Amino acid sequence: MPDRFRLATFNLENLGDGDGFAARRRLLTPQLERLDADILCLQEVNGHERDDGSRDLAHLDALLADTAYAGYERATTLSSSGNKPRDKHNLVVLSRFAITAARQIRHELVTPPSYRVATGTEPAKTEKLRWARPLLQLELALEGGQALHLINLHLRSRLASPIPGRKTGPFSWETAAAWAEGAYLSAIKRNGQALEARLAVDAIFDGDPQALVAVCGDLNAEADEIATEILRADTDNTGSPDLADRVLALLRSGTAETTASMLHHGRAMQPDHILVSRQLLGHYRGIETHNELLHDEWVALATGAGSAESYHAPLVASFTMPAKMG
Repeated sequence: MPDRFRLATFNLENLGDGDGFAARRRLLTPQLERLDADILCLQEVNGHERDDGSRDLAHLDALLADTAYAGYERATTLSSSGNKPRDKHNLVVLSRFAITAARQIRHELVTPPSYRVATGTEPAKTEKLRWARPLLQLELALEGGQALHLINLHLRSRLASPIPGRKTGPFSWETAAAWAEGAYLSAIKRNGQALEARLAVDAIFDGDPQALVAVCGDLNAEADEIATEILRADTDNTGSPDLADRVLALLRSGTAETTASMLHHGRAMQPDHILVSRQLLGHYRGIETHNELLHDEWVALATGAGSAESYHAPLVASFTMPAKMG
């Protein structure tokens, strides 16, 4: 039995959207193979519409076909009907270990907040602010006999949410006030979904205070931003040492440049993260950020020269295999 396992997260950047899949497959496959992951959390896997109206993940299947991941167990987010993948931005988990439980969470734990737009051109009315996509929560059976509780998530992006009548282009606005309100709405959605993930984590600890927990994905927030701090629930913030067992540790090593998983307008950023419970932290042995070939997404947006690669770098953390307690 292997004495270690590797847990990775990777935003594939709209896999299956538009043309050029052959080029994407050629560049992404070596990245996936290098991760050598036992558990792989993916974001932005788009669905493929079939002639009969059903939907599958054909591009992901093709990407994985010649890799070890093709034989892994799989869980994915589903449409509201629950019988097929979503059209855009599915979350997918691939696991060498058995998936013993899986569910998606979207407003089961946090009610959509009500809001009335202040800067739109249309008559204002109160509407519900819903998250764009669910969280994906799993339980995996590790080979040491322990259960790993895993949450894969992709929080709302930093792009300002649309305001009726106030956008003049995909990334341009009629007024500064409307852009500001759109950015505010995106922050509400991002932080609200981080709260829902945190409530899911607390529910796990309610059942087992010593649970092995990992939260992986694209938070669209760096280490010191509110969404990440909500997930971490550090004792510096709660002010209660009695809650220390519920803290999630953010796995990070090195400088901002070496840990950057994204470049935006020349700035090194890390919106992608792996967070773990204190019990799992005891088995942590290191993390890698595979960012040697990272491109600046803003350059691509400004020039219209898209890349077949993802504008996110994958992260992979290694752990010793926990033995079953008791």
